Amino acid sequence: MDSTWTERLVNVVDVEATCWAGSQPPGEVSEIIEIGLTVVDLDAGERLARHRVLVRPARSRVSGFCTELTGLTQHEVDQGVSFAEACRLLATEHRASARPWVSWGDYDRNQFTRQCQITRTPYPFGRHHTNAKAVFTEAYGLRKRPGMAQALELAGRQLEGRHHRGEDDAWNIAALVLHLSERGVWPTVEDTPA
Repeated sequence: MDSTWTERLVNVVDVEATCWAGSQPPGEVSEIIEIGLTVVDLDAGERLARHRVLVRPARSRVSGFCTELTGLTQHEVDQGVSFAEACRLLATEHRASARPWVSWGDYDRNQFTRQCQITRTPYPFGRHHTNAKAVFTEAYGLRKRPGMAQALELAGRQLEGRHHRGEDDAWNIAALVLHLSERGVWPTVEDTPA
């Protein structure tokens, strides 16, 4: 068994990407502009650290709609690192390839996969990913998968920070992961499909 798993540390990841109110402008693609990451110790039942990586988009601009939704501006993300550097930071500073990781739904995993393929950047994560939205939905016996804010309400938790801000969303998703772990329904790495 992987020694990083025996520590029961997981990375909870949430990304924000360029987006538009209507169709995307010609020549632009949706790109990650913020990566929020919270380290969770499942054994201790606590969130250990929260991180934020701003990513400078290369093939799109932050729209007014995107700023309204996330609070992120073009000027702010222009100060960020390249996507390749962000992936390198995830791998080296946050042990992304060694630790199991979690996101709310599959959007974040799919966005990383797409963007890594397009930019020919090495994928920073390991093979153990858990879709916390699916785990929550099953644990609560729901027919429809809830958004993160709705799941917090169902779990009796308060939203901390700003919704649609990667760092805050990762922190809130981590609270839901701990809630599911406390209920005894969080899967072990052996239960998680590779």
